[in-house]
Amino acid sequence: MTVTQITEVSGARMKIYIDEEYAFTLYAGEIRTCGIEQGREIDPQVYRDIMEELLPRRAKLRAMNLLTKRPYTVAQLKDKLQMGGYPDTIVQEALAYVASFGYVDDEKYARDYIESGMERRSKRRIFADLLIRGVPEEIIRNAWENVAGAESGELEKEQISRWLVKKNFSVNEAGPKEKQKMMAFLYRKGFDTENIRSVLLLDNTSV
Repeated sequence: MTVTQITEVSGARMKIYIDEEYAFTLYAGEIRTCGIEQGREIDPQVYRDIMEELLPRRAKLRAMNLLTKRPYTVAQLKDKLQMGGYPDTIVQEALAYVASFGYVDDEKYARDYIESGMERRSKRRIFADLLIRGVPEEIIRNAWENVAGAESGELEKEQISRWLVKKNFSVNEAGPKEKQKMMAFLYRKGFDTENIRSVLLLDNTSV
């Protein structure tokens, strides 16, 4: 295994390429300590120590430090570690480590997000937000059923009603054009069409 390239990332951090492929990122002092030089073979034992001890330990600490600041989904934490230059095998090891302690849990993340947002956001908006954060759709659906359950439809109707109050919109006084405009607005907010129709007192042939 030949070190074919060493490039600076930022400050004292350097990317190491072995046999023309990216291997890992180390600090300049570690490179000197390990005796790594461009154009020279890397000692097999040194390589094992880096991949099996140095980097896994650092990645786990990095993951733990991130999680002390705020919750992360698995996908978000994975992205953060990859941005730090950790090889995929090290990233997976760090993710498994924090998951074993329950520090990263997509299902719990989804439940907490739904509980904190369901009074203000539509179901569709919450689903979209969680998907963007990398939570699998099946986990989101299970979390939604556990948190909102059969009451989700009534909850959404209450949210729609609050929007109508906020917009000073009177269902009884509004004409078809006003209702059509309001329906489009509420749909863009992510509310279910049937729930919108129910609150606006529209039948399936209206608007």
